[in-house]
Amino acid sequence: MSDPRNAAHNKKVKQEKEHHEPAPGVGGKAKKGRAPKPAAADESVPAVHNVTPVPGDLEKSETVLSKLKEMEFHSRANIETLAGLTLTIEEELKQKEFSEPIGALYSAQDNFETRIAELVEKYEAKCATLRPST
Repeated sequence: MSDPRNAAHNKKVKQEKEHHEPAPGVGGKAKKGRAPKPAAADESVPAVHNVTPVPGDLEKSETVLSKLKEMEFHSRANIETLAGLTLTIEEELKQKEFSEPIGALYSAQDNFETRIAELVEKYEAKCATLRPST
């Protein structure tokens, strides 16, 4: 059985492609006899070398940073909630069969929280480089 996250990702990619590609015969001239050029894997990775900031990049980057910080906040809240649920399940309800699944979720959430915190720190540094020096 395939991972449901893969199916969800594939569905999202398909929807984005459908959204960005014009329907046949709509908008622009139809290309007869030519297959669309497949995108190279390297084209999906933006070039980072010698990039000059474009006006508006700082604002957009700060918006992204704000959303990342919000995700970090919710991640911490999820860890606290899972810790509380663990105590309730193990101590109050005595449902030991759910200890391992809750522990696995706690571990995964803790790993996510650690990684998002690192990303926020690095992205804050990136935003600092985009700010004009005064």
